[in-house]
Amino acid sequence: MLYKLSLKNIKKSFKDYAIYFITLLLGVAIFYIFNAIDSQTVLMDVTSSTKEIIKLMTNMLSGVSVFVSIVLGFLIIYASRFLIKRRNKEFGIYLTLGMSKRKISTILLIETMIIGLLSLVTGLIIGILLSQLMSVFVANMFEADMTKFTFIISSEAIIKTIIYFGIMYLLVMIFNTISVGKCKLIDLLYASKQSEKIKLKNPILCIIIFIISAILLAYAYWCVSFGVKQMDGANGIFIPIILGAVSTFFIIWSISGLILKIVTHMKNTYYKGLNSFTLRQISSKINTTVFSMTIICIMLFFTICILSSSLSIKNSMTANLKELAPIDIELYKTVNMTSEHAAEYGYSPEVVNDSKITIKETLEKLNFNINDNFKDITDVYIYAADELTTKDTLGGSLNYVKKNYPYLDLNSSEAIMTISDYNKVAKLYGNETFTLKDNEYILIADFDGWIGIRNRALKEKAPITILGKTYFPKYQEVKNGFLNISSNHINAGIFVVPDNAVNDSIKEQEHLLANYKANDEEGKKKIENKISTLGEKAYATQTNLSASTKISIYEGSVGLGALVTFIGLYLGIIFLISSAAILALKELSESTDNKERFRMLRRLGADEKMLNKALFRQIAIFFIFPLILAIIHSIFGIIFCNYLLETFGDDELLKSIIMTAIFLVVIYGSYFIITYLCSKNIIKE
Repeated sequence: MLYKLSLKNIKKSFKDYAIYFITLLLGVAIFYIFNAIDSQTVLMDVTSSTKEIIKLMTNMLSGVSVFVSIVLGFLIIYASRFLIKRRNKEFGIYLTLGMSKRKISTILLIETMIIGLLSLVTGLIIGILLSQLMSVFVANMFEADMTKFTFIISSEAIIKTIIYFGIMYLLVMIFNTISVGKCKLIDLLYASKQSEKIKLKNPILCIIIFIISAILLAYAYWCVSFGVKQMDGANGIFIPIILGAVSTFFIIWSISGLILKIVTHMKNTYYKGLNSFTLRQISSKINTTVFSMTIICIMLFFTICILSSSLSIKNSMTANLKELAPIDIELYKTVNMTSEHAAEYGYSPEVVNDSKITIKETLEKLNFNINDNFKDITDVYIYAADELTTKDTLGGSLNYVKKNYPYLDLNSSEAIMTISDYNKVAKLYGNETFTLKDNEYILIADFDGWIGIRNRALKEKAPITILGKTYFPKYQEVKNGFLNISSNHINAGIFVVPDNAVNDSIKEQEHLLANYKANDEEGKKKIENKISTLGEKAYATQTNLSASTKISIYEGSVGLGALVTFIGLYLGIIFLISSAAILALKELSESTDNKERFRMLRRLGADEKMLNKALFRQIAIFFIFPLILAIIHSIFGIIFCNYLLETFGDDELLKSIIMTAIFLVVIYGSYFIITYLCSKNIIKE
């Protein structure tokens, strides 16, 4: 009998379960899709280094899945609480008819199991189908060969999904049993008659708390934007985070007390149509859900920041590759290594001896024929002088830099290149070349974080001294350029000086730049394999030689971009769904409680159009309020993320923000529309 009653209850209350079911279904599907990536990449034809990156990515996604399951678990428990509240009167009637609380708990247990199984099976089916599209997406991210692609079902991901969601449902069943056990008959029967009391808070107190919270929030914004340079290391970020969270709570608390008070004094607005009813409902909701609204606001904030930043990194790294890795290989080594230097860094005598010979001689020693494998060979040197540290280059801006960048190392030696060497590199890279007089220098950089510091010194015409001679800047701003090939803008500064400004005694590094002598990608990969073997030989013989190749940089960039993108999408979508689902369930529960109020409004003469308009405004404000505050938070959050990730560049940030906005509109907007339609259906006669 209990089983049949449970089935009838599910059919009867399907519209109430719709949001709950859809949320569970999406959670299961997304959980499966991201945990099945490992199985989807098995048949892909990729290099060994890319396989390692994919393995790292899947391991990290597995770790993230634990956090995601906790978030979804809280969401399911939260949803169950509202569904039980929705059925208070029904449970009261059961108790009146003589049914025990144990049997009511059994009904809830059966209903939860049925809904759980339905959502689990349906979610897995949808997840399995969509994971095939994810296979194509993953292959596109890693530029893998999909000729061996087949329809894949990941048994490991299915088992993991069943276990995680099984534990969640078990917790929900325990929670439901406890909730029913605490219920009182009188409360259950008259729950629909009871309204949440609107306590008019002291408006003066609300204004004071609002002003204090706004000031604290503004300070937190300043810390993560303009004051980020003075932040006390990595731990310093916790202060603005705590201030932001606490301020958000009290801003919502104070606004919930001010809305009704302010609008009641606006007679023309307050008494127009059903505004008085709508505003009292909104004030009641915000007043009684301050903590929930704070959590939703913070989750939406994290969603916007995570999605915008992760997509920006991926797009920027892909866009940077052509510009910042224009050649196939860069070999480099330290030269003129002294015994003191070797002792300081723990280098062996073999490494010290190798620093006395050129890169070409080292390659010959390792039996690597440079002429058979390389073309466009360019050999240049980096110099370093004891009298040219960072603080020696700042001139009159030194005090400003010390004050605003307290954790910057100002005692490190600066990189120096001769004008002829730099021009050789510039021609090879397709960059601008320069000329210099005997007493001039040019500063080359592409790292935005340093360009501002350098430009301040250059505008003051800060001189530098090398080997006893003084040089002055030819330009009052940094010129764009770099030496090391990379996927990011990492050149903090190279001082380009006349050829006669340096000598062999201050040589620090030798760099050999070249392209592979191959006509196609297959030929380049063969040489790349030789370079890998060369690296193993160099390590075995303790040779002082390192290499960066375009192919390895590309694979690393694609891998890191994919890793960040997948984790960002995983967390961002889960946070977004959770936020929207909590709001939707709260609204549906409120609509159920408000049926009697809307019926009363009909008796007073309000037509369906007025009621629907009031309902729409009520739900819209409830959805938009935390979103607006989250968007304001995210403006400064993205500024902070952009500061941390400035080596990747921000050229692609606008595209990422647009894509994030699309995610918000589609997912958050869909929940809003479904909530409105379901609520509209609930309040209908």
